Amino acid sequence: QKLLHKNKCFSWPAHVADVIWFQVGDKHDFSVNEDGGVYALHHLNLLGKEKAVLVYAHDLQTKQVWKARIHLHQVPEILFPWRSVVVRGDGTLRRVKRDWVIPPINVPENSRGQFPEDLVRIRSDRDKNRMLRYSVTGPGADQPPTGIFIINPISGQLSVTKPLDREHISNFHLRAHAVDLNGNQVENPIDIVINVIDQNDNRPEFTHSIFNGSVPEGSKPGSFVMTVTAVDKDDPKTANGMLRYKILSQNPQSPSSNMFTINNKTGDIITVAAGLDREKVTQYTLIIQATDMEGNPTYGLSNTATTVIRITDVNDNAPEFTTETFFGEVHENRVNVIVANLTVTDKDQPHTPAWSAVYRIIAGDPTGRFSIPTDPTTNEGLLTVVKPIDYESTRAFMLTVEAENEVTLVRGIHLPRQSTATVSVRILDLNESPEFRPNPKSMRLEEGLSAGSMLTTFTAQDPDRYMRQTIKYSKMYDPANWLEINPANGQISTIAILDRESPYIKNNHYNVTFMASDNGTPPASGTGTLQIYLTDINDNAPHVFPPEVEMCERPEPNALNLTASDPDLSPNAGPFAFELANRPSDVRRNWTLHRLNGEHAQLRLRIGFLASGLYEVPITITDSGNLPMSNTSYLRVKVCQCDHHGDCVDMERIIAAGLGTGAIIAILICIIILLVLVLLFVMWMKRRDKERQAKQLLIDPEDDVRDNILKYDEEGGGEEDQDYDLSQLQQPDALEPECVKVGIRRLDERPLHHDHQYPLRSAAPHPGDIGDFIHEGLKAADNDPTAPPYDSLLVFDYEGSGSTAGSLSSLHSSSSCGDQDYDYLGDWGPRFRKLADLYGGGDD
Repeated sequence: QKLLHKNKCFSWPAHVADVIWFQVGDKHDFSVNEDGGVYALHHLNLLGKEKAVLVYAHDLQTKQVWKARIHLHQVPEILFPWRSVVVRGDGTLRRVKRDWVIPPINVPENSRGQFPEDLVRIRSDRDKNRMLRYSVTGPGADQPPTGIFIINPISGQLSVTKPLDREHISNFHLRAHAVDLNGNQVENPIDIVINVIDQNDNRPEFTHSIFNGSVPEGSKPGSFVMTVTAVDKDDPKTANGMLRYKILSQNPQSPSSNMFTINNKTGDIITVAAGLDREKVTQYTLIIQATDMEGNPTYGLSNTATTVIRITDVNDNAPEFTTETFFGEVHENRVNVIVANLTVTDKDQPHTPAWSAVYRIIAGDPTGRFSIPTDPTTNEGLLTVVKPIDYESTRAFMLTVEAENEVTLVRGIHLPRQSTATVSVRILDLNESPEFRPNPKSMRLEEGLSAGSMLTTFTAQDPDRYMRQTIKYSKMYDPANWLEINPANGQISTIAILDRESPYIKNNHYNVTFMASDNGTPPASGTGTLQIYLTDINDNAPHVFPPEVEMCERPEPNALNLTASDPDLSPNAGPFAFELANRPSDVRRNWTLHRLNGEHAQLRLRIGFLASGLYEVPITITDSGNLPMSNTSYLRVKVCQCDHHGDCVDMERIIAAGLGTGAIIAILICIIILLVLVLLFVMWMKRRDKERQAKQLLIDPEDDVRDNILKYDEEGGGEEDQDYDLSQLQQPDALEPECVKVGIRRLDERPLHHDHQYPLRSAAPHPGDIGDFIHEGLKAADNDPTAPPYDSLLVFDYEGSGSTAGSLSSLHSSSSCGDQDYDYLGDWGPRFRKLADLYGGGDD
């Protein structure tokens, strides 16, 4: 439990002692030799406490001095509890183990001593009688992180193997064990708590490298600005983790070098001086320092951060006009035109409510003809005309304008004199349009007024009193072309009869537009409207309506209701008088007319049956005018056959119901055209089939004359069905002119001779002539693009319905062309030998 005298506590490296002289601070208890070894001068009792010794090192060459602090602590010894003897109830003795509460062992972090470093010795009172083995378990020993704490199994000395870090693990919980050589437990385990004592090995760290804050300009001293925060990993319960804040510098130092202060414990920054003006200083930069060890500048560790304090704007500056008087001019009668731009200056922050100006006219515009909107970009006031101004009534305006901000000024600041200005506006004269008065002008006339009548005078006045101008009049819009106007004096007269029943009359009104033009520069014109109200006269006779009706042949009953129509108005219209005309005589014999009221009448058939047809019934209608007018109009009555419902069923009913005569005629024409097209298509198809059959005969391989000139094994219905033109085999120069035929015969070509003609044998045959003829025909067929790819002998493939050869029983038949000799056919080859035998064989 004691530190013996002259026990070496600490030593410096050997090479340091050559130029360094050491000195101990506590000379009563310790000494230091030349090599830096520190020794105790007498016995020291360090039980339950720790002692620190300061050692100074003097550099003999540079005269510099360093110091170091040495912490000394004891190595305690822990004994396993004794077993005490107690008396049982039966009088026997029993040992009871006493449970000790072992105080925690404190180990400073970051120790620089020689490792392993002894911490405590664990010993059992049983080791006097037998050999024991000691061990420790728990995190830091045999559990992760393993190997930090070790124990001598024989002596029980517990040691730490490396420096500890409180910020990593602040304490360890171990358990000590004592067993005999056989592994039998001889003592109950003891719990050992090792606390890592904090050392000031971490600097304070600010949460941000740059802090941003703001405070309104003009803030009073003591106004809160912002809070800065720093953290320290050391134990906050000790001085190592207790921080203190301080402002190191302020930039700029205007208007004072100490505009702000900071709460050294909380980090709150507040204002301490007045005079914050954004228009002079927009922001301040403060360097803040945080120091641990409760701000001790000698032992504490510190760090710094930057704080930027922005001075926010308040409306402490009123807008001021750049000049006292503004000038502008505008033409009369113009609206939405900018007259002048009013400019102001404001020292507050641009494009904020404290900077934006609002303009107001406080004098000179009692009728509200001007307004001043603000340009949001330039903050200018745009003096604008919003109501027309007449030059003849006002030639100039003198306006008084005031400028304010969107938000009110802060307390204690008043509007300066420059916040009010005068605007002089001059009005420019323009050539204005003549004005008709009154416009529109109304008048009442009776219809039927004759042409050439003078109605009224419609004139216009020129507003330009200071200009001497001449006005001319013209007509712009007169839909019925009834009126005309005198170009010089504006007198209006009629050029046609005014008719109230005209389609141009709407609700008895007729409107005409006139134009008045002056001779100014440039010329101006104005329009005026004359509204004429036409009163009615009895100038139209009534007529029957509807003009056409239908009736069944046998009405049961079938009365027709009629109405009188008169374009005139009452009292020149109804009530009306209805009457059947006297002529023709059968009208009153077949029909009766009954007046229902002043507007309607009923027509009935007097007889029980009337044949279908169209009848015209003359009806005379008289109106009730002061001078009554009557008219005989014809009612067209269609009498038709009706079904049991009383509806017409004939074509006239169909026509009346939906289709007109023109529509039915059009339908019939379309049907006829369609039938003609179908007929033409059928004829074209038949002709096409006939041509196709003819081409098929041309290419029939059985009729190919290159194989057979004539096939006699197929006679069909007899020789009368065949049509042979044997004259083609005669010599051309031996034939008579009437027998010569030029060209190639078509399949559908009929024979030239209706009488039976037989080829005659030639007295002097010339087979060469026939060969030339055949070759010429072959060449003609080859050069014909429309002919099939066969030679001209195709002429023999059509036999016709009759035979010119007559009966084959006699080969000596004669024709008008004379006898011919066919013996030369044998020289043409085997295909013509049979033909030569038939025609050249003689009587046999």
